[in-house]
Amino acid sequence: MKPGPILYRIPQLRMPLGHTSEDLGRKIARLLGIDAADLVGFSIERKSFDARDRNDIKVVYSIAAGLAGEPSRKPPESIACRITREAGYAFPAGALPLESRPIVVGSGPAGLFCALVLAENGYRPIVLERGDDVDSRSHAVSALLGSGALDPESNVQFGEGGAGTYSDGKLNTTVTDESLRNRKILEEFIEAGAPAEIGYSNKPHIGTDYLVKVVKALRRKIESSGGEVRFRSRVDSLVISGGRVTGVVLAGGDRLDSDVVVLAIGHSARDTFQYLAEAGIAMERKAFAIGLRIEHPQEMVSRRQYGESWRHPDLPVADYKLTYRSSSGRGVYTFCMCPGGYVINSSSEAGMVACNGMSDFARNSRNANSAIVVTVHPEDFAVGVATSGAPGAAGDVLAGVEFQRRWERLAFEAGHGGYELPVETFADFAAGGKPSSLGGVEPSVKGRYVLADLNACLPAYVADAIKEAVPSFDRKLRGFGRPDAVLSGVETRTSSPLRILRGDDLQSPVRGLYPCGEGAGYSGGIMSSAMDGIRVAEAIALSGGR
Repeated sequence: MKPGPILYRIPQLRMPLGHTSEDLGRKIARLLGIDAADLVGFSIERKSFDARDRNDIKVVYSIAAGLAGEPSRKPPESIACRITREAGYAFPAGALPLESRPIVVGSGPAGLFCALVLAENGYRPIVLERGDDVDSRSHAVSALLGSGALDPESNVQFGEGGAGTYSDGKLNTTVTDESLRNRKILEEFIEAGAPAEIGYSNKPHIGTDYLVKVVKALRRKIESSGGEVRFRSRVDSLVISGGRVTGVVLAGGDRLDSDVVVLAIGHSARDTFQYLAEAGIAMERKAFAIGLRIEHPQEMVSRRQYGESWRHPDLPVADYKLTYRSSSGRGVYTFCMCPGGYVINSSSEAGMVACNGMSDFARNSRNANSAIVVTVHPEDFAVGVATSGAPGAAGDVLAGVEFQRRWERLAFEAGHGGYELPVETFADFAAGGKPSSLGGVEPSVKGRYVLADLNACLPAYVADAIKEAVPSFDRKLRGFGRPDAVLSGVETRTSSPLRILRGDDLQSPVRGLYPCGEGAGYSGGIMSSAMDGIRVAEAIALSGGR
């Protein structure tokens, strides 16, 4: 067999804006000390941008280069090092059979990838999704945004793909990934129709317009591998016998038997949280963050970050990430920043309003938006929350849920009770009282909005911390604190307000029950949720569901 090319990795190859693929190939050859003809090929492993000098922005690559033979002079390891091609993700050896088909509750990133890996390895999972398939779900979302008609089962939070489908589709994560689960997820996304550049971008994202196609393709792959996906199938209760799960009961009364149930329910499944608390499933409250969305002209953000090069076609749409510690000691930070995006009404319960951010892949809206949120802790949740008895009872563990609901109800009232997002300028928010008018920044809102006092929709300590943080953010990103920046409310779904406890084997104290993903409190965002889904699939196979 003819040997393959010799591989070298160049980790920090810097190129100017406007370079061509040929320019890149010539520089690779020069760094390796070979003739361009001896370069068999190269692939981009990572691509990022260094804009610290806005007058000389560089594209920074990590390159895997294939050589026809060893270079005549070995390059210094600071420039390039010899590598072998890493194997891809591999399902762990030692997988055991299951006595019944596993049930996966929820089709967000955690549920989809748990089901996909189980299906690929012969376990024939059944996925139960309370909402609609992505096409029908799109109609339900359009009805909310257009006429204010809320479907509590199928909306921005619930339905095929979970809350991530209507988001910016960010795929970056800080989770350590020695098992290459991250790579598998990106490869599956690309196979399902996502842009190939997510495989090497330093800040990969898909965007809602691609995600609606991708989640459909992932579902079809699960089905073609022996799995089954059922929509409009809300799980209302678990069947538990002798300390282990034996099945689930659906909203219509049907029962499905299984001794393996994965709870990948998402961070907004509040009715499911209620049932789990009443059933005595071990859970605990956890900190999260609440606040508002803030919008600025994308041109302003891009000019601040890239200078006069901001229009260059090689540059991605500019983003930012800002943090602050308030005088009260609370963390204030920007979250889920959506360059060239939209603010979207993400309500999922009657009489309550919440918002989120989303972008299409091109990120070509006129505005940038980001959540600006403040950390809240379990000790903050007591206000307005009724408990149901002894510590650990349903009311106590659900205090964070009731805390979210309180501010969402006030946002609904501020929006005149019609699922209109309350908005106002930063100047009016900082001054307090009834807002006057909008300024030069026109909201990029998916859905309807109305001028309202956002101070009435937040705890005073959250509103005060935001007002204190914005001038600090303005010093880091000039223009952030402009008086006509638009605020929308309220952002309450940053992460799950509780954690469903699990052990080292990823099972709840109720055997066979596997809490999974963001709703269970073990991830945050698409990638870490999908990775947790794969981990749970592996744990199920290695334990045989026992």
